[in-house]
Amino acid sequence: MMGKVYLVGAGPGAADLLTLRAARLLSEADIVLHDALVEDEVLALAPKARKLNVGKRANRPSTDQVVINKLLVRAARWNRIVVRLKGGDPLLFGRAQEEIDACRKAKVPIEIVPGISAAFAAAAEANTSMTQRGVARSVAFVTPVVARGDDASEAWADAAAAAESVAIYMGAQAAERVRAALLTRGLPVSTPVLLAENAGRVGARRFLATLDDLVALAALSGDGPALILLGEAFAAADAERLDVAYRVRA
Repeated sequence: MMGKVYLVGAGPGAADLLTLRAARLLSEADIVLHDALVEDEVLALAPKARKLNVGKRANRPSTDQVVINKLLVRAARWNRIVVRLKGGDPLLFGRAQEEIDACRKAKVPIEIVPGISAAFAAAAEANTSMTQRGVARSVAFVTPVVARGDDASEAWADAAAAAESVAIYMGAQAAERVRAALLTRGLPVSTPVLLAENAGRVGARRFLATLDDLVALAALSGDGPALILLGEAFAAADAERLDVAYRVRA
């Protein structure tokens, strides 16, 4: 028997932000290999499935990607429906291609089910559009984080500096480096920055400041996943949807 692997986007957190296809596959799944940040209410949609936490968290013990790849192939040989449940969208900073390639090499059928990425949830919760006529016609999704052994160049900052709106994933813990790299590339210190913690899940918080204040802003975030949205478009963030815990210096 050879089953099928589904790379499914779990979205930013809330179960009702999953696609209908994702919810159906979870209900039918025999086994679910899920990220660490997937909420219990999402996992509850897979009542008959065996569940394996194979998630990665910064500076914490994590499952090696090579191990995850092998688990997926092995699971497909013993189960009909294998769901690899990945936070946000599987194809954005989720190392999905490595899992796709592993399944292809082993001749395991694979299908991808997209999900809502955290940047869209963060912008939606702040009631602001990432693209706005006359303000922003380009968006970049970047991360300063690299896997162990990968090239640690700052090419991500080149892409960020060239776009009008930027979503910086996994950047809060490297706020000083992010700020320096963007300032070096000519971004004004007054560039609006929206930091969103726990976007799309319970306990979401949003803080608006400027690039000059990014390090102090990042210090406000707790243990939840934090995302940095940067650009003039985010100056339009709804004040009523912000946490007034930090103000831009006069």
